[in-house]
Amino acid sequence: MPARPLFDRSVNEIRDDLLRMESMVDTAIANSIRALSERNCELAKQVSTDDELLNDVRYTLEERAYSVLATQQPAGQDLRGLVGAVSVATNLERMGDHAAGIARLTLRMCDQPLLKPLVDIPEMAEITRHMARNSLTAYLTRDVALAEHTVAQDQRVNQLHELVYRELLDFMLRDPHTIERATFLLWVSHNLERIGDRAKNICERAIYVTTGELKEFSGHPS
Repeated sequence: MPARPLFDRSVNEIRDDLLRMESMVDTAIANSIRALSERNCELAKQVSTDDELLNDVRYTLEERAYSVLATQQPAGQDLRGLVGAVSVATNLERMGDHAAGIARLTLRMCDQPLLKPLVDIPEMAEITRHMARNSLTAYLTRDVALAEHTVAQDQRVNQLHELVYRELLDFMLRDPHTIERATFLLWVSHNLERIGDRAKNICERAIYVTTGELKEFSGHPS
């Protein structure tokens, strides 16, 4: 049985770290898409720089969680919560990686005009931002219904990714000169699709911590 005041204080610090990470991820996604839309190379570089700070928060959280596990020896939901927090932090950090990936792609496209007006990709970004935010809320509040609702939103992300793929493939088939720019945009869409998958992973953890049931949703990354 952990010493409650010390344990609760550590858990609150981990909670704060997770909230900070999600805020950083939200900003990273928004800025990466803004940089892409505006061809803003400086903003794209900032997203990549900020990703290093996100990594630092993750490592701090992990060290804190492992220290509590070793010294407090929690059990039951307390144990699942701490182990789950490490998983959640990992998935948030990977979301940041995907946003940074979009920023790096933007840097490779900065000297070229947009292949087409961006419509589906910004919509994907907005949905994944909501998914990231809601998945963490579901985890922190132990809200199974919110977790399941968030997972359902991924269907729209996948639909949009398929639309982007088909449209860009059509560009490439009609004009080989568009292949490079179309390929870069396809990878942008792929990164957003993966962010949705990472949010689903967090929802799995939310359900597991709350119910003890490890419910696996299809299509999530390993």
